[in-house]
Order: sequence, then structure tokens, then C-alpha cells
Amino acid sequence: MTESQETVFLQGHIIDSLILAKILDTILMMGGTFDLQDVKIGATRDAESQARIVVRAPSSRVLGDILRAVQPHGAAIEREADCRYEPAPARGVFPEQFYATTHLPTQVRLDGEWVEIEGMEMDLGICVDPAKSCARTVPMGAVTAGELIVTGREGIRVTPLARPAERDVFGFMESVVSSERPHQPVIADIARRMQTLRERHRQGGAGAKVLLAGGPAIVHAGGRDALTWLVDQGYVQVLFCGNALAAHDMEAGLYGTSLGYGLAAGRSVPHGHEHHLRTINRIRAIGSIQAAVRSGVVADGIMAACVRRDVKMVMAGTIRDDGPLPGVLTDSMAAQQAMRAEIRGIGLALLVASTLHAIATGNLLPATIPTVCVDVNPAVPTKLADRGSFQAVGLVMDAASFLTELARELGWRP
Repeated sequence: MTESQETVFLQGHIIDSLILAKILDTILMMGGTFDLQDVKIGATRDAESQARIVVRAPSSRVLGDILRAVQPHGAAIEREADCRYEPAPARGVFPEQFYATTHLPTQVRLDGEWVEIEGMEMDLGICVDPAKSCARTVPMGAVTAGELIVTGREGIRVTPLARPAERDVFGFMESVVSSERPHQPVIADIARRMQTLRERHRQGGAGAKVLLAGGPAIVHAGGRDALTWLVDQGYVQVLFCGNALAAHDMEAGLYGTSLGYGLAAGRSVPHGHEHHLRTINRIRAIGSIQAAVRSGVVADGIMAACVRRDVKMVMAGTIRDDGPLPGVLTDSMAAQQAMRAEIRGIGLALLVASTLHAIATGNLLPATIPTVCVDVNPAVPTKLADRGSFQAVGLVMDAASFLTELARELGWRP
């Protein structure tokens, strides 16, 4: 059997972020061997390191599998070649050998120049315009016939994330999902970052918005007041949710219940199961959540705070929704596009108590955005990490406790 080999090049903060070790381990685990050549280690924390690795495998197929596995970690094939591309054969269809993106910063080589790709997100294609020397990501469903889509793996360079200079919970590759992990130090780090981002946002700085994607358990579990305070104090600029969070938040204001359960009484109330339906019906009659807030019908809670503070809300519906409320996007692809449009400018993402919205939002985020996933079910942050969002910090705790502790850390005194 003829041995196949290829040389890959790796550059960046590959030592302290353990990227080099991960790549070498991957090569061995997949049946290959390697020789390290020209390893240069940065002498200071800010200095980059680089390595040239000769990868050997028992067959071209195994070699190809190894190269596919290590490329998302920044290992680029050394042969200097422009990327290959083919026209999309039809609307909504990529060429057969299309390159599927990660959410790491990525470049493609066009006419001998490395070009940064706009709108990095995992699981998309790359559309190039050689005449303008530009490249952007494109979802499969949005590609049009004839657009030039990158194929194969040559001429593509992925940049691994560096370990941040700040030694806080967002240190690269330090997020461990555990129900026994101490919560307070993690929440204190999140609070400090939110304070910094709020000040930067007030000064008009870029990348300073905080996104919260949340589910109705925020209201059910008692986190409504804390989240309302966070929004009112300017700590949240974008909200992703579904029909349920908005409906139960306004139900709590109108009826004092959430899903028919008396929040103050601590028990189910007569005919309480109707309250969310009556809430939705009333808002539909008024015409919009914004109009309901401005008219005084909805006077408190999360939705009222979002309207007062001009928080951008994207409400994505599901097949089980009642109503739905005005403003809920029932076309899932339209909702995805609306969410994607609001990602630009985000400096921190909080994914709280919603499996669907947490994973959907995580898939839209580039790896450069620090992310916190909070759920009482450890499977949610674990699944998010398994999907590739390795920059996400996982906290196994209920939504109300997280939001209450976070708000108190920031100065809330209920």
C-alpha cells in the first residue's frame, strides 16, 4: 500500500490554546503519523507561534479524512493555491463538493491574495466574487443558480481562536459543563463583562451589544423581575425568543399567572389554563406588543421593558404555538434570517432556558462572540458544545437563579 502525505501549516496562538496538541492527537487517532518541522514558539504571550507538520497516512482516503478533521483547527494545506469554486447548479442547491464552514475566522485565496470571509457562521457555503476579490457566507436555501461557491479544501485558511488576555471564565477551552461547578465566580465574570459592554455601547462602540435568547421558563421559574431590571438598566440590547416567553410574560402582568399557575399564590388558579390564550387574544386585538405597551395595557415585565428601551426583538414561532402573538415569525427560514441580521454588533450572548433557541442561536454565532448557555438540563449546554460552539460557557442551573444572581451582581436590590 502506497503511503500518502501532505504538509500543513499552522500559525497563531497554537501553544497556549492547546491547538497544536489537539491537531497532533487527531492525526494519530485517525490512523496517521506526523513529523514536526520548523516549529517556532512565540517568546511572549502576545507573540504567535507556527509549525509545519508533515502528515502521513496509509491511503489517500485516510489522508483526506485527516486533513478535513484538522482544517477547522487552523491547519492549512501548505501548497499555495487559489481556492476552487463552481457555479451553484440551481436555486437552493450547492455544488456537490462545496466547502462547509465552521464559525471560526476564515479566509480564501483569490488570485494570489487571502480574502477575509464576511458573516462567518457554521454550516454555510462560501460565495466568492473573483472580479471584486470578495467572499461571503451564504445559507444553502438562499443561494441562487450561478453564484460561485467554494469547493474542495485548497486555498482555505481557518484561524484558531487565541486564548483571551483576560483570565476570566471566557478563557478559551476552559468551559466545562457540570452541575457541581461553582456558579458565583462565573456569574461575577459575566457581570463584569456586561458592565464593560454597557459602557462601551453608551459611547457608541462597536461590538458592544448583549444578546439574550430565552425561553418561557424564565417567567415560570421566577426570573421575570430580574430580567426586566436588566433590560431597563440597559444591559440587554437584543432579545431572541419564541411566542411563549412573550405570552407568559404579559400573562403574568395581566393575570398574575404563568401558564395558569399563580406566581404569588404558588398554586394553580381556577381557569388559569385560559390566561395565556386570553392574553394573546387581547394583544392581537390591539394589533402589536408595542401598541399594547404604549397604551398602558401592558405596563410591566420583560416585553414592556424591551419596548421602553427599544430592544430589538426577534420572536421565532414553533408548530405548537397558540395564536401566535403579533410579530411572531412563523416562517422558520424568515426567522433565521431575522436572527442572523441582528448578530452583527453582538459582544456577548446569553442563552437562557430554551433548548431550541439556545442551539439555533449558537449555530448562528461566530466563535469570536463569548457565549453563556444556562439551563437546568445539562444536555442543553452539552449539545451546544457538541454542535461546535466550543466558545460557550455552560452553566447547569435554573433560569431564575441565574438571572437573579446576575442582576444582584450588577446592583439590583429587589
